[in-house]
Amino acid sequence: MKKEKNTISHDPKKIEKELGEFLNKKFGANVKIISPSTLPRQETISGTSSSEKNKPLIDFNIKPRELITYLDQYVVKQTKAKSVLSTKICTHFNRIRHSQANENGLSKITGNIKSNILMLGPTGIGKTYLIKLIAKKIGVPFVKADATKFSETGYVGGDVEDLIRDLVKEANDDIKLAECGIVYIDEIDKIASSPSVIGAQVSRTGVQRALLKPMEETEVNLKVPHDPVSMMQELESFQRTGKRTKQVVNTSNILFIVSGAFSELSNVIRKRLSKQNIGFGSKIVKSKKENELLKLTKAEDLVNFGFESEFIGRLPVRCILETLNQEDLYAILKMPNNPVILSKRLDFSAYNIDIIFTDEALKILAKRAYEENTGARGLVSVIEEALLDFEENLPSHDLLKFTVTKEVLENPKAHLKDLLSKQKFLKFNDLYEKALLDHKNYISKYINNNSKTLSVRHGLTLSQIRCDMIALYFCNNVMEIEDALKKIKNHQDSIKEIEIEVLKTYNLNIIFEEDAIDFLIEQFINHNATIQEILSKIYDNYYDGFNLIREKTGKDRFFLSKNALIDNETYLNDLIRKEIT
Repeated sequence: MKKEKNTISHDPKKIEKELGEFLNKKFGANVKIISPSTLPRQETISGTSSSEKNKPLIDFNIKPRELITYLDQYVVKQTKAKSVLSTKICTHFNRIRHSQANENGLSKITGNIKSNILMLGPTGIGKTYLIKLIAKKIGVPFVKADATKFSETGYVGGDVEDLIRDLVKEANDDIKLAECGIVYIDEIDKIASSPSVIGAQVSRTGVQRALLKPMEETEVNLKVPHDPVSMMQELESFQRTGKRTKQVVNTSNILFIVSGAFSELSNVIRKRLSKQNIGFGSKIVKSKKENELLKLTKAEDLVNFGFESEFIGRLPVRCILETLNQEDLYAILKMPNNPVILSKRLDFSAYNIDIIFTDEALKILAKRAYEENTGARGLVSVIEEALLDFEENLPSHDLLKFTVTKEVLENPKAHLKDLLSKQKFLKFNDLYEKALLDHKNYISKYINNNSKTLSVRHGLTLSQIRCDMIALYFCNNVMEIEDALKKIKNHQDSIKEIEIEVLKTYNLNIIFEEDAIDFLIEQFINHNATIQEILSKIYDNYYDGFNLIREKTGKDRFFLSKNALIDNETYLNDLIRKEIT
């Protein structure tokens, strides 16, 4: 009996089943037994695999001047800010690329210093817009947050490490790509310590201390401590793969950019300068404007303002943005890519209404916005206020065109009544067509002035005809200039596809001359022509004639001009007479 007892073996599957039923009754279906025998036999690992380590980080080769040129298409003024941001950001990412290319031959520098940036300037001048444009251009993950939402430990607001986790989400869970991202924190001046408060300030100095390590170099665990969702995900991953992974993000290459209005900082600077300048010099200091004083900012001013010296030390690059005057606001509205006018065009386009602004109207709107004293943000407010009644009423009256003029802004109720009565339809239609022509000519001139840059970027020769074509397409569709150029380039590529298809199908080498390409692009845009339709016309109108010439002379290369496309019979008759007779 003793021997028999020693040979009894218990079925592990049966035991697992019984335990599973017991746990199910006690805790519900969420608790499961994971049997070691059912898991793959693999060693536990920490960090990333060797294949992930060898994965390229970024392919970055943009030069500072190139980025400045790009920003000039969207941002008015801010010459110094565009220069500082473009130079330091391009250098940062080119350093990453250079280190990546030479990682086998060069050792890393101990105590690597990142060019984290501090942006100072009044509200509404485009600080956030600038950073968003740069992130879009260079194609790296980008996250934005307000400093006021964080606390030192996360128990009041969020944890600063959540920014890094958000960066990974923006990179579609590509950790290596996230490690080359940009973290932008606005309203940083709101976390300066207040001298009137005694004791710990978790939402102020506490946040500054919490940011110190990420801004320099640290490793952030993607799994949030004490988060049941993270724990469940880790359990499921271990059950599925047999690997216990520790996913961390290294912040050594993540660029931190912080910004704030710093409205009270000028008083700190003025106080410092007044102590240094006695008598007549102190009067000069008092008369200086706020923006002029911000340009004189030193580290000690920021410390006196309420920042930890260690925090300021992590922000070696300072960028001062300029205030915007009335002419600047007008220039913003005139810029083809400005989101203020494009957004309003999109609002009316949702009701199939084409809206256009006259130059006089833009000047009035700029003046009103300047009086609001909220920078470029004031533009949105004044336009919304001026056009709200029209946006409410026009969609219900089958009006397809609306011109914002000086009269519309100065006497909106009377103008709305005239529009809805439709008694002056011809007058308003002529007004719209004139404003559209003026706008098209302005956009065409803008494209022509920037043709060198745009041509290189898109691989598209920009003749005057094409500038006009792109301008008209831009005016008739709500989009940025870049998108209008891409559309024309796509049509040009389609024409090249037609040439290739004719050669492949009919063994005929046809080449469209430049004016023929422009003519065909117009057919695509104005008549919604398709590649197949044009191919059919080429075959119907030219194949027999070209084939005859090929049989008689052996020639199989033919050039088609615009005139040849418009009057194919005359073209073919002249060509046959020249080549055969």
